Amino acid sequence: MSATLAERAKPVPDGASSSVQHGSSKISDNPYDFANLKPYVHPPETKENLPWAELVTLDLDDFHRPGGKQRLADQLSHAVHHVGFFYVKNFGLTQEQIDRQFTLARNFFDLPLEEKVKYEVDYANADYNGYRRAGRGKAGAIRDNIEMYNFAKFTDDFRGKYDHPPLLKAHLPEIEAFAKHLHANVVLPLLKLFAIILQLPDEDYLVKQHTYEKRSEDHFRYMKYNKRTPEEHALSEYGQTGGHTDLGTLTLLFRQPVAGLQILGEDGRWTYVAAQPGTITVNLADTLSHLTGGYLKSSIHRVVAPPRDQWQYDRTGLLYFARAHSDTLLVPISDSPVLQKAGVKPRFDKPVTMAEWVRAKQRMQLNPHLYEEKREADGSVELIAGYKDRRYK
Repeated sequence: MSATLAERAKPVPDGASSSVQHGSSKISDNPYDFANLKPYVHPPETKENLPWAELVTLDLDDFHRPGGKQRLADQLSHAVHHVGFFYVKNFGLTQEQIDRQFTLARNFFDLPLEEKVKYEVDYANADYNGYRRAGRGKAGAIRDNIEMYNFAKFTDDFRGKYDHPPLLKAHLPEIEAFAKHLHANVVLPLLKLFAIILQLPDEDYLVKQHTYEKRSEDHFRYMKYNKRTPEEHALSEYGQTGGHTDLGTLTLLFRQPVAGLQILGEDGRWTYVAAQPGTITVNLADTLSHLTGGYLKSSIHRVVAPPRDQWQYDRTGLLYFARAHSDTLLVPISDSPVLQKAGVKPRFDKPVTMAEWVRAKQRMQLNPHLYEEKREADGSVELIAGYKDRRYK
């Protein structure tokens, strides 16, 4: 946050009420200048004693040092088989750059609903880019409290296809640079580490399936879990109903102090992911599991109600979803001696492309009634080519 902005008003944590008034002096004629936007300030961390997950932290500064890639791959090996979650640090973005994105997210979600729905996603066609309003899914006995805004990749495939509200349009160059930085400086290095773990002869094998320029359904997301009353928390069963896996390759989540993200361990216990300063939380998703016949773990996770001392706050998130090229075939990688030794098998009855997989899973995510209509006795739903997805409690 800039010093000028801090001088104009005492910031309050996002979601908390405040009677503080901004000064009347005009710093900029542009209403969308950061000097004229409400700053986002992270809420305080919980003081409750929660069962925290023990996750490895990868220092990406080590990536370019002699022997660094192998050291990082060795660190990562346990996580990709047993946990599916880990942290990365030293990824090349300042806290100010990150906070500016949180501020844009806060100010977007503060817009009137009638303004936000002008940019609503195309639910019927499983197009996830744009605004997704709260209440599309079910959380216990009430509708969900989740809002999202997804940016498609900043490439010719999508340029001009989606309109944005003036607030975001005014900052699109910065948003684009932010998203591209994550892809180049977090996603691609991690894909090289996975190639090392799989002992692939070409450490760029997965990188070549995830280049930024070629069409794929990556997106950068602003996300908000709106705060609830105690009665709403009880009706929602405190959010403990929606364990799932992500559909892409990797999900990047910026530090969010409102506790709620949980992962399901191999012992069947849910543990919380802590908000570690200076890190991005990364989880493996379905595509990596498909490409390795399940050898790499797609992590099961959920977001539950925060501890009581954080009930007064909204939970705002910044996320980046990396996905393979749309024409990638989701079959086990044949060049990996590790996968050959493990004897992995395809997870689909017939060849499925990434585009087909994305559409199948997003269609179910965006239209929850379809999930309920197709759900089998064990809670699973066949998405495509014999592959069954499920939600975990």
